[in-house]
Amino acid sequence: MQLGYINTLMATLSKNINMKNYLIHDEWKIIENVFHKAHNKISESIFSLGNGRFGQRANFEENFSGETLLGNYVAGVYYPDKTRVGWWKNGYPEYFAKVLNAANWTGIKIEIDGELFDLNKCEVTDFERVLDMKNGFLERSFKATLVSGKIVKVQAKRFCSIADDECAAIRYSITPVNFDGNISFTPFIDADVINEDSNYEEKFWKGIEEKVDAETGYVLVETLKTEFQVATGMKCLIYKNGERVKESTQHIKQDKYVGINMDVPASDGDELVILKYVANVSSMNYPKPDLMEQCHKAVSRAAETGFDQMLEDQAKAWAEIWKWSDIVIEGDVAAQQGIRFNIFQLYQTYTGEDARLNIGPKGFTGEKYGGSTYWDTEAYCFPFYLATAEEKVARNLLIYRYKQLDKAIENAAKLGFKDGAALFPMVTMNGEECHNEWEITFEEIHRNGAIAYAVHDYIRYTGDKDYLCDYGLELLIAIARFWSQRVHFSEHKQQFVMHGVTGPNEYENNVNNNWYTSTIAVWCLKYTLEALDYVRAKAPKKFEALTEKIKFYEYTETNRWKSIIDNMYFPVDEKLGIFLQQDNYMDKEQVLVKDLDPVNLPLTQKWSWDRILRSCFIKQADVLQGIYFFEEDYDEDTIRRNFDFYEPRTVHESSLSPCVHVVLAALLGREEKAYEMYLRTSRLDLDDYNNDTEDGLHITSMAGTWLAVVKGFGGMRIKDGVLEFNTMIPKNWKAFQFNIRFRGHLLQVRVSHNNTEIHNLSNEPIALKVNGKLVNLTSEVASV
Repeated sequence: MQLGYINTLMATLSKNINMKNYLIHDEWKIIENVFHKAHNKISESIFSLGNGRFGQRANFEENFSGETLLGNYVAGVYYPDKTRVGWWKNGYPEYFAKVLNAANWTGIKIEIDGELFDLNKCEVTDFERVLDMKNGFLERSFKATLVSGKIVKVQAKRFCSIADDECAAIRYSITPVNFDGNISFTPFIDADVINEDSNYEEKFWKGIEEKVDAETGYVLVETLKTEFQVATGMKCLIYKNGERVKESTQHIKQDKYVGINMDVPASDGDELVILKYVANVSSMNYPKPDLMEQCHKAVSRAAETGFDQMLEDQAKAWAEIWKWSDIVIEGDVAAQQGIRFNIFQLYQTYTGEDARLNIGPKGFTGEKYGGSTYWDTEAYCFPFYLATAEEKVARNLLIYRYKQLDKAIENAAKLGFKDGAALFPMVTMNGEECHNEWEITFEEIHRNGAIAYAVHDYIRYTGDKDYLCDYGLELLIAIARFWSQRVHFSEHKQQFVMHGVTGPNEYENNVNNNWYTSTIAVWCLKYTLEALDYVRAKAPKKFEALTEKIKFYEYTETNRWKSIIDNMYFPVDEKLGIFLQQDNYMDKEQVLVKDLDPVNLPLTQKWSWDRILRSCFIKQADVLQGIYFFEEDYDEDTIRRNFDFYEPRTVHESSLSPCVHVVLAALLGREEKAYEMYLRTSRLDLDDYNNDTEDGLHITSMAGTWLAVVKGFGGMRIKDGVLEFNTMIPKNWKAFQFNIRFRGHLLQVRVSHNNTEIHNLSNEPIALKVNGKLVNLTSEVASV
């Protein structure tokens, strides 16, 4: 019955969406057991590796002349690629910041009796590729028949070390099956690479130095313009049937490239193994003159540790991560695999160890969106790290924005705002706006609200109100100043209005009075007033120093804020009892997604932009995003009316959309809709729902999968400082379990069809509200 329910739902989804379902379902692994050459770029994204410091797409070690997107990335290293449009206009960003495709360090060129081993030209059998999420490594095995008829068996395993985040390692094994012959290995480092999304087809790196000797090779390169330097090094050892081989080597040194060629004779059945130890170090962390030496130290450290010990250390490091971030789902392997895949990729992308870094929408899995910071961090990722990591991780994400406040003020000034108003960028690497689509850059200003909301979210969750005194209030005032200037008073309406905006639904541009944007703007003004009162009372000297620093004229400025709060216009439809997404939304032809021919989906790939903009269809939660943020301000009937109106018009073509719908559907008791949306958010990339996984994974939206479980099915909320759970469990799940950190407490929550159990794994008692009942929980278990 349960399996039938899942199969029916998956079949329904696949009819309406361009899903691909070629991966084997497994609780801890992502498994591809047939070589799907047509899906290779998708698999390169899905099987990506990273350690928070650098990462890579799952490109093959051996040559592959087929469709591929080569990708290796180093955190924080970027290039300001001059935009192709609009740079001559006032206020328009001159460049788009891009995390660069860096040195390819996985490559091993192999020739068999002079024939290039190109997997694209081979007949491949017994293929299996496995991403082991529990232990943090990628492995692959197959047999390949070359054009000559020679057959080889290959086994490869590699990982980016979490335990030592400057290092990585590869173990590559090749065995002749039906021949004796000579196998030539050329492990290499190639930094002569290009970004596929380069605006002018230029290369962004220049070579500084190359070194190569018997077993090691190093390349030092520098980015144009930004002058970041990255050193990549390798040490390569070859074994034959377990014995070290010391054949003569040929060194290859070219601009931005080093290679070590080794020829090894092999008989049928001989296993040849190459161990490749790698390091990436950058000028983000070391002085430039020291980079080659530091890279040499890291490579030597990895080689001395050895592959097996490094792999063991990797497993231990991941065990610590999983200890508090894991979510267990019993009875639904597809759902279990989905949530673990999302959590795995999040921690591969961002570990919180470096406050200078943030979370790019594609992480280390692709070039799209530039790898830069978006509002996704505050709206979706922040709650995940807030509840699963040490408190300093979430605080680092907040301070990242605070340190860019001056740039946000500069951004606003470029658009004509004054007096310390701040507009945080839609896309950034250094605080400067670099998005180059006008309807986003100038109009999708709701991002300011998400950044203020994260301050509120942090304080509500941690109780650390002193953050307002040290950092928060200054940021909030700058944002409030922006909203105060961005609205204007309509003589016709006798209310404040906000024109020319784009809400979260990017299938609408340049609209007037987007309900969500206006709602979060007014909330920001209210919250800033509350913060002013708190800091003035709690830290009067800091308050006085701040007002002097930013020239804050409290009486004049706050009076205008209060006037806006009391007189803001919000579009509504009284007859339907809903908040209108924006003025005149009901003038559009009202069509539901279910009535669209599936051949039209995804709209963004099938329709012209003109047709999309004229339609009523919604890319992602817009009004519902506001209701999700400010749920406590609305009664259940209001939430239900808006959900029932907007969800059927939403195509969920933003990866950020389904998770919000899970949370609200669960709140309304819509278990089947919540589960449908959960599968969509958790398996968005695994099943390629939106036909775009080949460009890279949707890293920031992966945090939404966690939100779907914890805030959706777990019903976790904080109200008046008390942690609450109002649980729901999908009928085909036997149970689910998650762990959270909350104000020094470590809690394990387990939900089944019969009850909800909460384990307090801390020494201190805590008061909770579980399914409406107040529980004082000591170190024992509460069962409700």
